[in-house]
Amino acid sequence: MENQIFQLQYAIDTFYFLVMGALVMWMAAGFAMLESGLVRSKNTTEILTKNVALYAIACIMYLVCGYTIMYGSAGWMLSGIEEFNLDTVLADSAKNGFDGDSVYSTAADFFFQVVFVATAMSIVSGAVAERMKLWSFLAFAVVMTGVIYPFEGSWTWGGNAVFGMYNLGDLGFSDFAGSGIVHMAGAAAALAGVLLLGARKGKYGPNGEVYAIPGANLPLATLGTFILWMGWFGFNGGSVLKLGDAANAHSVAMVFLNTNAAAAGGAVAALVAARILFGKADLTMLLNGALAGLVAITAEPSTPTPLQATIFGVIAGVLVVFAIVGLDKAKIDDPVGAISVHGVVGFFGLMIVPITNDGSSFSGQLIGAATIFVWVFATSFAVWFLLKAITGIRVSEEEEQEGVDLVECGMEAYPEFMGK
Repeated sequence: MENQIFQLQYAIDTFYFLVMGALVMWMAAGFAMLESGLVRSKNTTEILTKNVALYAIACIMYLVCGYTIMYGSAGWMLSGIEEFNLDTVLADSAKNGFDGDSVYSTAADFFFQVVFVATAMSIVSGAVAERMKLWSFLAFAVVMTGVIYPFEGSWTWGGNAVFGMYNLGDLGFSDFAGSGIVHMAGAAAALAGVLLLGARKGKYGPNGEVYAIPGANLPLATLGTFILWMGWFGFNGGSVLKLGDAANAHSVAMVFLNTNAAAAGGAVAALVAARILFGKADLTMLLNGALAGLVAITAEPSTPTPLQATIFGVIAGVLVVFAIVGLDKAKIDDPVGAISVHGVVGFFGLMIVPITNDGSSFSGQLIGAATIFVWVFATSFAVWFLLKAITGIRVSEEEEQEGVDLVECGMEAYPEFMGK
């Protein structure tokens, strides 16, 4: 009877992991639609190419070396997962004293983890849009997904000490689904690239003026936001790591509820803040407000009440509006607001965890956030700098004016609408 319960538990948890991973993978479509909607039409094909290519690169690099670095499970990625043997699994369960903990296929765990890697890299894509060389970006993606992200992941979810010095978990650091580990890390890599890349031509005036560069397709951007909102249920819900008993099923339901509540709070708050600041209902701020609420709740979606989750989302929605305006004043050009949404709000999400989770501490959260940011920003800056010195990372002024679609991809996304 115990073996039958174990097999049922194994099947449910594995299936749950796979479905949640598929939802997170669907976020790749969300990022592609959001970014292609917020860039100009002459740069649409290239941004779509980047999003498809970076997902494929992330899957390959995490398979080759990333998972090994992050979790120390060397060997099976290259040689193949050994054939499933129920007797071996049951023996391991008996040896370890199976008590209802999460049990699932290693292959399912890899699939769930690899889509998180791709999400972190997708954040970089939008921030450097419209002026970065495609192949330089893809070269960076190889290093980011194969080395930079897995190392910081090994210090957090992997449980390893930071260069043998200290363990973040022992210091009171907690990040349930990745406000810092995934989102702030992606934003740190993006910030390093943007600082070396510089702003788009015409974005800033000589006397500090900030000129809006509208996106070409706001319906696509809106669709992308709804896809991300949907995919986030897998992002946060899957991080419960288990479904096959009543208590954890309730936990998954609460995570879904809080994730949705935070997004709603962020969307409304950003819309109101934009109305007060700009006198108009700014759709792009509304979209980023929803995403900000999602990023903020990601660090701890299981312990807040729904009201607390909504309040956290509201604060994040207001914060992201001021962050986007502030970065523009600092002449840090981010076409889609990725650094504000995922970086500034990602840090905020980490710092509110101890409010509802007494297993974490503000000092631990701060040390963890600093560790992630310093590592990712420093290594990313070094890689971007090296690429800039060897191949260059920015297209020429003439190519930027023409649009990177024709320069990098040789085709236009909307050829019938482009002037000849």
